Amino acid sequence: MNDTRLAGLEPASVFGYFEKICAIPHGSRNTKTISDFLVAFAREQGIACVQDPMNNILMFQEGTPGYEDHPPVILQGHMDMVCEKDDGCSIDMDSQGLDVTHDGECVYARGTTLGGDDGIAVAYAMALLADRSIPHPPLEVILTVDEEMGMEGAAGIDLSGLKGRTMINLDSEEEGIFTVSCAGGARSTIHLPVERRVVYGPCVKLTVEGLQGGHSGVEIHKNRANANKVMGEFLSRVQALMPLCITKLQGGAKDNAIPRSCEVTLVAMGIHLERINEIAQALQAEIREKYDEPQAVVRGDDVDALGGNALTTECSAKVIALLNAAPNGVQAWSHDIDGLVQTSLNLGIVRLEEELTLTFAVRSSVNQEKQDLLERITQLAAFYGGSVTEMGHYPAWEYRKDSPLRDTMVAVFREMFGAEPEVVAIHAGLECGLLGEKLPGLDCVSIGPNMHDIHTSREKLEIASTGRTWDFLLSVLRRL
Repeated sequence: MNDTRLAGLEPASVFGYFEKICAIPHGSRNTKTISDFLVAFAREQGIACVQDPMNNILMFQEGTPGYEDHPPVILQGHMDMVCEKDDGCSIDMDSQGLDVTHDGECVYARGTTLGGDDGIAVAYAMALLADRSIPHPPLEVILTVDEEMGMEGAAGIDLSGLKGRTMINLDSEEEGIFTVSCAGGARSTIHLPVERRVVYGPCVKLTVEGLQGGHSGVEIHKNRANANKVMGEFLSRVQALMPLCITKLQGGAKDNAIPRSCEVTLVAMGIHLERINEIAQALQAEIREKYDEPQAVVRGDDVDALGGNALTTECSAKVIALLNAAPNGVQAWSHDIDGLVQTSLNLGIVRLEEELTLTFAVRSSVNQEKQDLLERITQLAAFYGGSVTEMGHYPAWEYRKDSPLRDTMVAVFREMFGAEPEVVAIHAGLECGLLGEKLPGLDCVSIGPNMHDIHTSREKLEIASTGRTWDFLLSVLRRL
């Protein structure tokens, strides 16, 4: 990756550090290198730093002259990113940096996610810590790992050494919107035993692709199709013509990303490809009409094989039925806040290997509704003869009526921009709830610059918004 593709962008220090971050592979569960990079940065800057066994990072810096005795302020973000890429992209996101560039308005990565969520928080923190000319109170910086895999870093981090109870979270994606509450969530996976046998016959590959995808929290309500659910309907319609035997099934990559594509290979005795594609064309037209999916593609292709180690027709039918029965999308809307999704789930990953697994991201701002939805998944699995595992539970971040931090930030925003910020609750998950449990009395607000299409290869970070958010952050710190 060219080391200077973001040269000339302002603020120079923020984009300089962001480009260095983009050069380091830092997908979830692959954070040792970037964590070590942050340790080296702290050492070079003479900043106190703690790296825990999970690779979480804590950094501490004294207040600048005149602010030494002020209460500490916590800055918080996560260092891992969602790794998604276009078909045909040659970058190995486990070992290679991103092909980052810009068009004058936005920074993006060619062919992959950018990781502005939440690399920009890391860049902001580094730029602030490295410049001792910026006035600020004592700083306690929390940079967690594996946020995108169920907030595992935040769940395991030890914050007993922190004194601050005022925290600015830098993991939001809309400038001028202050997030003050969010949903809790969990990951639930159905495990279904499967029965295979050698089956002979013509093989066909079914494909669903070209969907928009997106973040399963902030975009779950945007009328985007789920490729795994579309494939369930496709399989059901093909199965209505003739029993079939599934050999391969794979859809989606992350439980918290709405799946863009799904592929199935099957042995379809007696079904002509022409008839399958008639079904495909009809379903494609329905998806494009029903959802905001103008580029949706549904098709069938011949496979150069005559059979394989496939699921039995009975087991294939059970898999298809489970795919179609699986709940997905918005389950309940808030009665208190107009337009806020209260409870949802996303069937993010489907895999057929030694067993069939269906993995869901479950979210709710009402803890009982979250538990009810998880129980519903458990009952569904039991009905089909499967079992369930759960992990990554995190609590809702509840709204705080009295918030000196929120009041200060609203006042500063009003003075700087001559407008009122929007104070909101969101359906996406943030680490504030988990961290608040470890820091009783925590007063927290989440902000960030404008980002678009996070968790997809279309992700973009607005340059001007990054600069304005930086200026706003510095002004707030001067006020605290």
